[in-house]
Amino acid sequence: MFFQNPYPFYAQQHASHPTFFWEEYGHWCFSDFRSVSALLRDKRLGREILHVATREEIGLPTPKPHTVDFDLTEQYSLLNLEPPAHTRLRTLVNRAFVSRQVEQLRPRIRQLAHDTIDGLEGEDSVDLIKAFAAPIPAIVIAEMIGLPAEAAPLLLQWSNRMVTMYMYGVTHETEIDANQAAADFTAYLREAIADRRKAPREDLLSHMLTSDRNGDVLSDDEVMSTAILLLNAGHEATVHTTGNGVKSILESGLNPAALFATPEQAEKTVEECLRFDAPLHLFTRYVLADTEIEGISLRKGDVVGLMLGAANRDPARFADANRFDPFRTDGANVSFGAGIHFCIGAPLARIELQEAMGVLFERLPKLRIVEPPRYGNVYHFHGLEKLMVGWR
Repeated sequence: MFFQNPYPFYAQQHASHPTFFWEEYGHWCFSDFRSVSALLRDKRLGREILHVATREEIGLPTPKPHTVDFDLTEQYSLLNLEPPAHTRLRTLVNRAFVSRQVEQLRPRIRQLAHDTIDGLEGEDSVDLIKAFAAPIPAIVIAEMIGLPAEAAPLLLQWSNRMVTMYMYGVTHETEIDANQAAADFTAYLREAIADRRKAPREDLLSHMLTSDRNGDVLSDDEVMSTAILLLNAGHEATVHTTGNGVKSILESGLNPAALFATPEQAEKTVEECLRFDAPLHLFTRYVLADTEIEGISLRKGDVVGLMLGAANRDPARFADANRFDPFRTDGANVSFGAGIHFCIGAPLARIELQEAMGVLFERLPKLRIVEPPRYGNVYHFHGLEKLMVGWR
């Protein structure tokens, strides 16, 4: 089934038509590494369109009354803004995510990984996604923003319900539920924001509220949108990469101890996990003005699909592209995107993956998969619903 293994389809496209029109989506898709990498940086494409066109002009439907709370969380999302609004917001948030800042979180992440494994003491087997992959990044990002670790399960639940809006074929029921999750999430954050305005602390929420660039400060709605984006994006992809990565390592037959033997090798192993089985397979962009890309005429308002998961397996870019090889010398990936929308949390995600997976294989050297892993029946997120493992 396609969701369980889209890679044969990608291989077919690479061999015949790396650029193709995907009927179900109704837009052109690019699947080769060179094109995807270049188009992620291409200024002719953008994440929003309404700064250069009206809804009528490009046939965009009007906003739905029943998704008003969800739409508000999207309104100031870094992910959907273009310069100058994007530049301003990203500059004010960026400082918290630079490598030297997140590098200080290594000991905390390692501690969380050990604590989580301690909690599995009496078990013979667990679903690694639920028991290990999901809680750690949720706690890390919650604490970083300034929310209590105990709130992580609640934040996780809201987040999971909200991201269903990005799937293909969203139903009315899904929209209602995602909107309710957004409303609850927003109410919770508004309280935390009001609290920080009165008494700032050493956390990202306070940092965003007090960041001042020549008199420019963020509004409550901007802070809320950014916090929700960081919480949603800050764990979703990391959870998937942890699950997909552990599966790739265990199925490869390689010795996990060797893959995390040194910090340099741990880094290479994580990059290969990101390349080999990416957490996000499709990212879209709007065409900002009539143009031509690779001989295809595109109109302003058209959507193009950039196939990250396929680009990472491009045989023209990688030797033996369909083999999991953490020792490869041609490693690279587009899993975090590129250009101005390169994932702001990439340095944090990389550290979380290196530390959490390193501790996992160190503590449970006999880790093995005990039932066939199952991916979620969705596209473009690509992650395991369940990964049952044992270690006795």
